[in-house]
Amino acid sequence: MGVRRFGRVNWLGLYTLAWREVARFMNVWAQTIMAPLITAGLFLMIFTIAIGPTRGEVMGVAFTTFIAPGILTMTVIQNAFANTSSSIASAKVQGNIVDTLMPPLSAGELMVGYVAGAVARGLLVAVVIGIGVAVFLGVVPQAPLVVLGFVVLSGVFMGALGLIAGIYANKFDQLAAVTNFLVTPLAFLSGTFYSIDALPQLMQDLSHANPMFYLIDGVRWGMLGVSDSSPLLGAAVAGGASVVALWIVWEMLRRGTRLKA
Repeated sequence: MGVRRFGRVNWLGLYTLAWREVARFMNVWAQTIMAPLITAGLFLMIFTIAIGPTRGEVMGVAFTTFIAPGILTMTVIQNAFANTSSSIASAKVQGNIVDTLMPPLSAGELMVGYVAGAVARGLLVAVVIGIGVAVFLGVVPQAPLVVLGFVVLSGVFMGALGLIAGIYANKFDQLAAVTNFLVTPLAFLSGTFYSIDALPQLMQDLSHANPMFYLIDGVRWGMLGVSDSSPLLGAAVAGGASVVALWIVWEMLRRGTRLKA
């Protein structure tokens, strides 16, 4: 039986890969969905108890309300990265990466299938946390489409970075190093818990060079109507960074970089 293609795209294979990635994280939903919700809730509770009563307003909104979009986006970022990086790294370590490389899927189709899983996980996490924020803090997005757009951009960008890290890593220690020394620091130092206007000028300049800052700032604008930078600029920077990351992934998959023995 021939491969079902419409035009030049193997839609059946692409759908199967994307669905496999979604089923993969849904099979352990307590770890991939409930755990991020609990972690986000703990962040909000701890900051509310420790700092909230004395912090005052930030950019015209209560401190707890201000950090809610940042925590939501940071959680999306971490989960999107984890989805693609762990999927491809596990396949390499366990030796079954050939099951993904053997089917008639192009480099672009492999890339889209993996990233689709990351976006789906990011969206699901965002919805769950967003419901919690709406119920307990009364924060409802002022511009839902903007929030949706930046959450999808977060999934695409971090899903692509996760693929790069997963392809690069030959063992889980290397993947953990990327997570601990790159992804987590960049997420925490991107305006999640503060406005970058409070930082020294050098730190502000460094923050503006961090694509994660624009992702968090864009979601904050969509939810609260306040931000450190223009959402249009944020969309342009995050979109450009996503295109670069996707191109790197496509090149690595096309060449079989660190995938083929």
